[in-house]
Amino acid sequence: FAAQRHVLTYMEDAVSQLLENREDISQYGIARFFTEYFNSVRQGTHILFREFSFVQATPHNRASFLRTFWRCFRTVGKNGGKYSSICCNLLTAQEYHCLLQLLCPDFPMELTQKAARIVLMDDAMDCLMSFSDFLFAFQIQFYYSEFLESVAAIYQDLLAGKNPNTVIVPTSSSGQHRQRQPPNDCNPLEGVEASLFYQCLESLCDRSKYSCPPSALVKEMLSNVQRMTFYGFLMALAKDQGINRALGALPDKGDLFLDPAMDEELEKLVAQVSGLSVSGPASSSADTANMPVRNSPRINSPWKPLHHRRKMDAESEGSNEETDSSEN
Repeated sequence: FAAQRHVLTYMEDAVSQLLENREDISQYGIARFFTEYFNSVRQGTHILFREFSFVQATPHNRASFLRTFWRCFRTVGKNGGKYSSICCNLLTAQEYHCLLQLLCPDFPMELTQKAARIVLMDDAMDCLMSFSDFLFAFQIQFYYSEFLESVAAIYQDLLAGKNPNTVIVPTSSSGQHRQRQPPNDCNPLEGVEASLFYQCLESLCDRSKYSCPPSALVKEMLSNVQRMTFYGFLMALAKDQGINRALGALPDKGDLFLDPAMDEELEKLVAQVSGLSVSGPASSSADTANMPVRNSPRINSPWKPLHHRRKMDAESEGSNEETDSSEN
C-alpha cells in the first residue's frame, strides 16, 4: 500500500520542507506542520508553485496539477471554442505554457508543445486552440508521458516493418523528456495495422511500471478501425471520455466550465472587493483603517507556498506604512 500510494515520496518531501523552514515551523509546532502538509496532499493543493520534478513525481501529483490547472483557468474557454464566433479566448501553445508556468515556474515547454501537436496534428505551433481541446490533449500527454514515449517507439518499429518482441519502457525520469521524433502521419493512407498495434500496446500496459490507459478502452478504440496513425491514436485518447473518467482528474467535456464550489468562492471574493472599492473613496483614511476585514476561507497548502505568502504579506505591510507616513 505504501509503495502504491507513494507514501515514501511524500514523507521525504515533508521532511525536506520541515528542514528548509524549521525556523518558521518552530513557532507552530511539528505536529501542526505535518497535519497541514498531508491535508494539502489529500486536497491536491500541495503541488502549487512547486518544482516540476515534484509535480510529476506521482500519479496523484499529476492528477492534482491537472485539476488545479482546470479550476484556475477554466474561464479562459467559456467564450471560446470550436463553434464560437468569439475568438479572443483561443490561445497559442506559448500562451498556454505561460499559464502552466504560473502554477509551476519551471514547467518544460516541450510537454506543452507535444500536447499542442496532438490538437494541431502538425508543427504549426503558433495556431490558436480552444481551452477544452488543449486541456484534454494536455491531460493525456502529461499524465501518460512515459507511456506515450514507448508508444512512439513501438509505432516507429511497426512502420519500419518490425514486430516489437520486447516492451520499450523509458528508464530515465520523465522530468528529462527526450525529443520525440514526430511520426510521419501526413498521408491519411499511412499508419499501422490496428490489431497488431493493440497487441503491442497490451503487452506494454501489462509490463509497464508507469501509468497506462485501461487496456479494455484502448482495445475498444482500436477495434473500430483497420489502420491507425500515431497522432490519430493520441487524438482518440484525448477525446475518449471513458479514459477521462478512469483518470478522474477532469470532469466530462460537457461539464468542463462548471465548478459550483469555485464559482461561489469567486463570487464572495468579487463581492468583498467591490464592497471595499465602493466604500473606499467615501471614507477617510482613519475609517478605512478601522474597517472590519472579512477573513476569506483558506485552503491548506504545502509549507513552501505559505512561507512565500508570509514574505509577500510582510512586504505589503511595509508598503502600507510608507503610504501612511507620506499622507501624514
